[in-house]
Amino acid sequence: MEREEIQLLVISFSIVLFTLLLAIFILFSFFQKKKSKFLIDQMESELIFQAELTKSKIEIKEQTLTNISRELHDNIGQILSVALMQMNIIIENDGEYTKKELKNIKELVNKSLNEIRLLSKIMNGDIFVNTNFIKSISEDLERIAELKKIKYQLNVSGEIQKINKEHQTIIYRILQESIANILRHSHSETIAIEIFFTSKNCKINIIDTGKGFDYKKESSGTGLANIKTRVQLIKATLNINSEINKGTTITIDYPINTEENN
Repeated sequence: MEREEIQLLVISFSIVLFTLLLAIFILFSFFQKKKSKFLIDQMESELIFQAELTKSKIEIKEQTLTNISRELHDNIGQILSVALMQMNIIIENDGEYTKKELKNIKELVNKSLNEIRLLSKIMNGDIFVNTNFIKSISEDLERIAELKKIKYQLNVSGEIQKINKEHQTIIYRILQESIANILRHSHSETIAIEIFFTSKNCKINIIDTGKGFDYKKESSGTGLANIKTRVQLIKATLNINSEINKGTTITIDYPINTEENN
């Protein structure tokens, strides 16, 4: 009887041990699967982020080259054409000229040189790599104000926090896209950018006083879609407030992660 009880006890213990080991194996497999899925999702997110970052850098360079090409043709080309016409008039008059005519030609040449110097600043492919998004967008606004005769304001408040270079590139591209939308569609005479820093976030308002739009109808446009995608990539939030004939305000709230930005 005792032997039977011992055998029964051994069998029971074996069953319990087997069940326990099986449960541990199942739990281990479950957590390994979860861990693998988490790692795969993390890798996919990183690949998407890097792809969008590369796309943003390419777009920055493409837009820079497009702006340079347009200004060389439309602005500097016209200035030099006028200078050439005045020089041809002097040649046709057998080289007779007045001091005023020479002064006019000199002013035109100086103006074209100033325009070329301005464009050369933005021709540098590493312009953004060596600066921050605030300085870069400030230079863009200065150039736009000079070439497009549009008024702008750039206000920065709070203690500027450190933001990693990759996120700064994407923020800069969001600002560029927003300004491009204002110039193409809004017909606003002013652009205002407000940047507020706290220890926890960076809040950016892009404000125009243009014709506005119905956000529900036009929210699927390419420009806005790009902005939304990039805002999500840097884990920021986006708010758009627009009224017909009263302008538009785009607000980006970027959370500052101290560990991520160090």
